[in-house]
Amino acid sequence: MNTRDCLQQASEQLAKAGCDSPRLDAELLLMHAWKISKIDLIIRMHEKIPSLMSERFDALLQRRLMREPVAYIIGEKEFWSRSFHVDSRVLIPRPETEHIIEEILKLYPDRNAPYRFCDIGTGSGCIACTLAAEYPNAAVVATDISNDSLDVAKMNAACLELENRITFRDGDMFSALSKELGPFDAIVSNPPYVSREEMESLEPELAYEPRHALTDENNGRYYLSILLDGCRNWLCEGGCLIVETGICGLPHPPPHLNQIEAFKDLAGISRGGIYRYQP
Repeated sequence: MNTRDCLQQASEQLAKAGCDSPRLDAELLLMHAWKISKIDLIIRMHEKIPSLMSERFDALLQRRLMREPVAYIIGEKEFWSRSFHVDSRVLIPRPETEHIIEEILKLYPDRNAPYRFCDIGTGSGCIACTLAAEYPNAAVVATDISNDSLDVAKMNAACLELENRITFRDGDMFSALSKELGPFDAIVSNPPYVSREEMESLEPELAYEPRHALTDENNGRYYLSILLDGCRNWLCEGGCLIVETGICGLPHPPPHLNQIEAFKDLAGISRGGIYRYQP
């Protein structure tokens, strides 16, 4: 079977399995199995796939038909034009989280300034690494309650040659921090904000991701409230807290915070909030 026919057949199977982007998924899996680029895939569209590569592809395809996320199968996901290693220890970086980067670049336009940034609940490290890469003179702290997640984040920092630019700390929310690390110009976080009720209706792929990183097992606002209440102890005067959210929305800000923006995605869905600390 040539490449084109193989992709067509795989796409049809994935579509029947309920995958949202069957053709793209099939291409990514075949490129990974064959160790070729997108351009090479196009060039070889009428060639017969070598038997070994065909076997590898079929094994990967079977995993995707079980709705395992493509990112876990191929072991990587792009975020802000950089490739990050991902596996079942961490959430898969999503395009929606790039809104945090967009907002912080607007708030802190001087790329060469020695800012101090903190990423609470870093997961794969995609936010912390991106901030360190975009701000070469900034000091970045990344925390997570999961040591397994921190191992992945440290791996990504090393692959991007940023390991000497990021301080990693383990612990629950602000308990991971110590006074010598702050105060911060900005604290960013993509906390677990999916409500327990909402978890029941999510797509099957989410079952493969770490549940503790998705949901607070409550109404979705539990960790968001902790961030809003506790950030005053760690922000510079005038510093900002930038958080991601979803259907659960945003908690009412405490007196020490002024909400300066609630940003949405292109579909008009609430995606996060920006707060300025005014003691």
